[in-house]
Amino acid sequence: MVARKATHSLSTNRPYAAPLSPEVKWYLKSRGYELQSWQKPLWRTREPRDVKGAYFDPARVDKVIRALKHLRHTQGKWAGHPLRPDAWQVAYIIAPIFGWVKKNADGKIVRIIRNAWNEVPRKNGKTTLAGGLGLYLGFGDGEYGAQVIAAAGSKDQAMNAYRPAQLLAENSPDFKKAGIKAMKKEIIRPLDQSFFKAVGSIGDLLQGSNPSGYIVDEMHVHRDSSVIDALESGTGARDQPLGIIITTADDGKRNSPYSQHRDRIEKLCKGIYKNQTEYGVIFAAPKSADPFKESTWMRANPGYGVSPSKEFMQAEAEKAKDSPLNLARFLRLNLNVRTKQATKFISQRSWNANKRPIDEVGLHGMECYGGLDLASVSDLSALCWLFPVEGDRYKAVWRFWTPEDNLNALDVRTNGMASVWASDGWLTTTPGNVQDYDFIRQQINHDCESFEVQSLGYDPFNSSQLVNDLVADGVNMVKVRQGYLTLSPPLKQVQRLVLSGLKSEPGIMHDNPVMDWCVDNLAVTTDPAGNVKPDKAKSGDKIDGVAALVTAMSEAIAADERNTHSAYEDHGLLIA
Repeated sequence: MVARKATHSLSTNRPYAAPLSPEVKWYLKSRGYELQSWQKPLWRTREPRDVKGAYFDPARVDKVIRALKHLRHTQGKWAGHPLRPDAWQVAYIIAPIFGWVKKNADGKIVRIIRNAWNEVPRKNGKTTLAGGLGLYLGFGDGEYGAQVIAAAGSKDQAMNAYRPAQLLAENSPDFKKAGIKAMKKEIIRPLDQSFFKAVGSIGDLLQGSNPSGYIVDEMHVHRDSSVIDALESGTGARDQPLGIIITTADDGKRNSPYSQHRDRIEKLCKGIYKNQTEYGVIFAAPKSADPFKESTWMRANPGYGVSPSKEFMQAEAEKAKDSPLNLARFLRLNLNVRTKQATKFISQRSWNANKRPIDEVGLHGMECYGGLDLASVSDLSALCWLFPVEGDRYKAVWRFWTPEDNLNALDVRTNGMASVWASDGWLTTTPGNVQDYDFIRQQINHDCESFEVQSLGYDPFNSSQLVNDLVADGVNMVKVRQGYLTLSPPLKQVQRLVLSGLKSEPGIMHDNPVMDWCVDNLAVTTDPAGNVKPDKAKSGDKIDGVAALVTAMSEAIAADERNTHSAYEDHGLLIA
């Protein structure tokens, strides 16, 4: 069947999942597969129907499914049973990837799709399917001397990805009859030296390797893309190479290999990018969905009812209600929602409960404590002023600066909001491509004239000439070291005050959209004693505003302790 062009409009502001092609729908019906109404992806690229000469070959899909049935499940209640793909796996993974073909320049019929992305929550059988497809590419794809790689971010992870395929091969009588040997580190067919093996680093890749396919399991654990880049560049000599990435969502860290690939898939879905050799499908709950409703569980998990079971999801959901940490884990692993952080120390709900308009003019002459976070010379710097008010509460004011040449990069990371913040006055851009500290110095001196600044804390590790200049200007600059013992008390105090806004009066009144973004990015790290501090490395993006707030809170706490100590010295311990 020759493809016809489909016309439809694409939204660039929300998820887009292309509908199944008529060819795949026909295949499912003709082979007795029945999709449930809720088994729909959140994102899906279009199938390559528009490619010149493209057609759907059902025999190719049949061949993959027959090959998978030669394998046997190795764990749980299905152990010993043939590996039979579910309807959703056929509809959204196997049929689109293996069914669409065309003639190449040599007149050979080859697959169109060369790179495939399949993202689905845990317990939906993705690792078993990945192992089965890897074995098919190695020993059933008709590729003489096939070289198929299970790629991972480390040697241990590589073996975790390889082990399920090894077990599938070991337990297949048909594989043994075909002379395929499953060994500890490699599955090989001696007849033509076809193999399936795992690699976890560039050093594990053989010089001169000529991969015909590769499987990447859990993309979010890859620290860099060197292995995948090497595999992609090494497939050029093959007629129909295929790379398949099967993963769950990450914890929101920007500029990671996962993030780069995921963002590209979304742009392909929206039609921003066009490349019909790439295919992607993502099953996930919409961010706005109630995570504790069964309908949300079903929407995110196409295998719901079989794996994961309803009982399993109920148990995981109950754990998620216990703490923000468990909720973030449940959203990411069980609903495939990209969370901004691994540990949700301050939720957006509690942070927003403290939002109030701040009248800076009304703060003139009031006592305050400051925190200064000077980021790298070409990034974001932040200043926070905390004003104590009645009842152990504060009003907070922030200043943010970035070099004007960095604004475009911030726009990319904030979906265009950085320019809006700059236009509205929440973010100050300084000339050039490096931070101009004279702007920061001028603003601090201006604030010191307006407010009764008691002290301004700063990180001594990242101090600069600016600190010396401010000391010369008469500002009381105080070193606030960035270790657990120093930062844990003020960070926990910030959390306590923010949470109080959910039940009574706001503990930290604020109104700054740049700071809202920083809080949404925040992740923390914990030491064995339970102390916490902000973790810039694990955070979804910039958290400079939070760092400035915590430093300012450290100064406010120190001043309160000094005042309490002085009161006892002056009056002694009073006993009624």
